[in-house]
Parts: sequence; structure tokens; C-alpha cells
Amino acid sequence: MQSDRTALARGLRQRSGLAEQKVWAQLCAGKLDGLKFRRQHPVGRFIADFACERLKLILEIDGGVHDRDDVALNDHLRQKELEALGWTVLRFSNRQVLENFDTIADAVRAHARLILSDYG
Repeated sequence: MQSDRTALARGLRQRSGLAEQKVWAQLCAGKLDGLKFRRQHPVGRFIADFACERLKLILEIDGGVHDRDDVALNDHLRQKELEALGWTVLRFSNRQVLENFDTIADAVRAHARLILSDYG
């Protein structure tokens, strides 16, 4: 029997928007420098859009609703809690993803260099 969080994550994967689909197409199967990402992955009490456990990196893809003050505040509080668990959260808008995925790839690579150099 699957847990409620597993069912929620599965539902989120099935209802992903165009921007999330584009990100996943670029991340799945280690396409970005061999890094393994999971989508709609449980982290703490939250479900991250994309997570790389090796880097403790979360990518969040935000649609227009995230411009609302109440949603932005919730995002901020959520991010602080995830950071307290040792994760780094990088946020990108749907627009950034759709107009220039290279921005996201460059940010992931920069974070990977930072983290992996620490383990030298």
C-alpha cells in the first residue's frame, strides 16, 4: 500500500506543466553531467519539484501564482525549513525555464562545483 505522500508525488508528476516537463527532459537519466535528479521527491515534510540527493540540491519551478504575496511568504518559510535540513534551494520561474534552460543548467553546474570541490 502506498503512502499518502507517494500518491501525492505521483499525482504531481502526472500533472506537471510544460516548464517542469522541459526541466525533467533535461535532467532525467543523468543527462546533466551525470547528476541523478528525482522529480516530485519527498524532502522532509515537503515534496520538491526536483532534487539531487548527492548535491543536496532542490530545484523549484514557479508558475505565476508564486508572485502572490501569500504564496511567496509560504515559499520563503518552506525554503528556510529545507535549508535547515541541509539542502540548497534554487528557484526559477516558468518563464526562465521556457526561454533559456541554460540558465538553470549553469546554476546547477556552479552548485555542483562548489559542493564537489568541498569533498575534493
